[in-house]
Amino acid sequence: MPHRIRNLAYPLLLAGLLPLSSTLHAATGDLFVSLEKDNAVLVLDGKSYETKQQIAVNEQPRALHFSPDKKWLYVACGDGNAIDVIDVAQGKVVKSLFVGEEPEIFDLSQDGHWMYVSNEDDGELTIYDLTQEKVAATVEVGEEPEGVLVSHDGTRIYVTSEVANMVHVIDAQSHELLANILVGNRPRRFALTQDGKTLFVSNEIGGTVSVIDTENYTVTGELSFAPKGFRREYITPVGLQLSHDDQTLYVTLGRANHVAVVSVKDLSVQDYILVGTRAWGLTLSQDGKTLYVANGLSDDLSIIDTSQNKVIRSVPVGRVPHTIVIDE
Repeated sequence: MPHRIRNLAYPLLLAGLLPLSSTLHAATGDLFVSLEKDNAVLVLDGKSYETKQQIAVNEQPRALHFSPDKKWLYVACGDGNAIDVIDVAQGKVVKSLFVGEEPEIFDLSQDGHWMYVSNEDDGELTIYDLTQEKVAATVEVGEEPEGVLVSHDGTRIYVTSEVANMVHVIDAQSHELLANILVGNRPRRFALTQDGKTLFVSNEIGGTVSVIDTENYTVTGELSFAPKGFRREYITPVGLQLSHDDQTLYVTLGRANHVAVVSVKDLSVQDYILVGTRAWGLTLSQDGKTLYVANGLSDDLSIIDTSQNKVIRSVPVGRVPHTIVIDE
């Protein structure tokens, strides 16, 4: 697929670099949830799940990522055309970064220097220098890019294209396009094993998850799902989460209102967990005992005990929860 790289230097929306601090951030255990229709990030107490705060942000907040030191929470605001920067200690937006039109999903380099952002309308990956606060380059990919993931060693960037049904592999240093991998219909999100050798990609309309060998850029397998009582067209996988030991893959099934529990060893579905309506984003606690699932149409979180594969609580959060991160 043809591609282009453009070196750019956009002016900052707010002057000055992100301030440095000599104090270490103390983890709170709080949950942060982006609410698309409320234009806010909700903060929940990690033990009681009571609401502590609702932080106003730009329009349509979706993807969330902490900086490596957890002092900043970055929020992709698609309709706001910005990445908002929340000071976690203050609980407020202190800066908005322009990273191109319609930012969708993004990922950060491990050192927090680089941000990689999919821009849906432009069909581009934006490479943003967080130290200088400017766009360093853009790389043309397929139409409607969504998922973005940086490899653990920082050498590769993976991007999904919903229209082209492809995963694009980009060299993080040269920004060259290394491969286009054909996957299922409307690929969305990623999960990568700790050794970096196996990449999972959810195909929302295809109702499957593709398994990619990252050493030779080939699809080696495909997962399909069949929760009871749902037609095939309702099985729309999006969110992916690997357990910390890489033994289990959790997959949100969208309109099928379930999370699939998959054995990574033999790629077999071990269980289905009934959650809320249109299960979407998910994240796993640091100890691996609790899985949190955002249900975009029932406006709540399902809290799952992973030892039982059972929902132990449902927590109302606001309109259209998208992404969950934990301050731990």
